[in-house]
Amino acid sequence: MSAVLTHIALHVFDLDACITFYQDYAGLKLIHQRENKAGGEVVWLAEEGREQEFILVLLPGGLGRKQLDTDFSHLGFALPSRAAVDAIAEQADLDGILAWATREEPYPVGYYCGLRDPDGNFVEFSYGQPLGPGADAAKLN
Repeated sequence: MSAVLTHIALHVFDLDACITFYQDYAGLKLIHQRENKAGGEVVWLAEEGREQEFILVLLPGGLGRKQLDTDFSHLGFALPSRAAVDAIAEQADLDGILAWATREEPYPVGYYCGLRDPDGNFVEFSYGQPLGPGADAAKLN
């Protein structure tokens, strides 16, 4: 039997700021929210239509992440076009959270930019990788 990755859970310093970031930048929807036994909230975010496939769980009580610029650990989101990557990068630059300007790298990386979420995690937005939107275009290159 194979295991299926269903979620990633992150303790975050500012729960509300992280919810807003993932709603505004990644288009995630709040699909579940409850108080946990330890006295904090548990929040589930998911892409529209994928609520039973993969979720991002956010939990309060994190210390904030001091991720080094040389640490490329990140969450990755695929976008439907290069223009969508450009739009995210432009807004992130205005918001002061652009970590990696847009760039093109050879297959399978594609076109991408990186942001820092309110907790300090890198978040990549890409087009042309062999998964998600743009996967078919990546095969042609």
